Amino acid sequence: MADKRDYYEVLGVDRNADEEALKKAYRKLAKKYHPDMNPGDAAAAEKFKEASEAYAILSDPQKRQQYDQFGHAAFEQGAGFDASGFDFSDIFGQMGGMGDIFSDLFGTGRRQRNPNAPMQGDNVRARVSISFADAISGCTRNVDVTLKEECATCHGTGAKPGTSPKICPKCRGTGQVTIRQQSLFGMMQSTQPCPDCRGTGKIIEQRCPNCAGSGYTSSRKTIEVTIPAGIDDGQSIRIRGKGEPGRNKGPRGDLLVEVRVASDPEFVRQDMDIFSNVEISFAQAALGGDLRIRTVDGDVIYTVRPGTQSGTRVRLKGKGVPSVRNKDVRGDHYVTLTIRTPTRLNEEAKEALRHFDSLTGNSLGSVADAEDEPKKKKKSFREKMKKAFDGE
Repeated sequence: MADKRDYYEVLGVDRNADEEALKKAYRKLAKKYHPDMNPGDAAAAEKFKEASEAYAILSDPQKRQQYDQFGHAAFEQGAGFDASGFDFSDIFGQMGGMGDIFSDLFGTGRRQRNPNAPMQGDNVRARVSISFADAISGCTRNVDVTLKEECATCHGTGAKPGTSPKICPKCRGTGQVTIRQQSLFGMMQSTQPCPDCRGTGKIIEQRCPNCAGSGYTSSRKTIEVTIPAGIDDGQSIRIRGKGEPGRNKGPRGDLLVEVRVASDPEFVRQDMDIFSNVEISFAQAALGGDLRIRTVDGDVIYTVRPGTQSGTRVRLKGKGVPSVRNKDVRGDHYVTLTIRTPTRLNEEAKEALRHFDSLTGNSLGSVADAEDEPKKKKKSFREKMKKAFDGE
């Protein structure tokens, strides 16, 4: 064992590390190098094995004492590292999915699920499409779903009337079997659903002719769904107890209805606010005046201020989207005003605009005047020089 690294070095701790420090160091390495996190990486698998071996020795007070005294030589007579008697559940009990991985890998004795215990049924998913206006005001829709019901012939047992399911002899009614196999970590064991009864713990020898042994029959049902005001595209509505039936007298699952909201050609929604664009005439922008604006609640009259510039945004408070939780709480409607430039003018209108322009800065002639200015200055200079030479 001369090629083995020191166990303390493997875990990255000093020789006086306590149990908590060892546990923390090993948890970090195991998460980093676990084969499930590094599929096909032989180097990571070897580091994981090395860290597991180091922790198994140092976390055992008796084995740690032997290692501190004799080093790796204390275990040279054994058949190598054996993790079958070591409990990793304390290390990975708080690691979510990693805890489940190690429970299956090392057979840590987690409590098995009782296949005969009441279990809630599966959820059923459906989808419904509504308009933008319906999403704002709320509505009701009918949704067609295929649901299972308890078989009226066998009352959910799956067995032919007059017979009963038998306890599975392979798993003895537990619904699970334990598989043991030799691996690079030693003798490993894992728990899997029983292949004979498919995890139910029961064998149906004579199946019900009405449901073919499933215990359920399927039928098409229409369910009315109330869609609340303010719902957004992609949100779902949960209807309790309208899903698949439970097992072993467990409660039914739920119906989850996803709502798809169509876009609107005029309005854009952002959370609880609505945005739109409205054109105004040049005269309205310059002189001000009343403007009719469409909202989700109908038309409102807004007074445009004189001198309003294109791109001005106005806020219509409380004209946005209602909250799903409280329809009396609403967002706002923001309207961007853009000036509409006329494209067809008769001669009288054009002349009026030219006259207006001459009174407000002569923007139409400003470029020509700027080009003529150097010529006027040059002419003036020549006239002054001529007068000087002529003796005037």
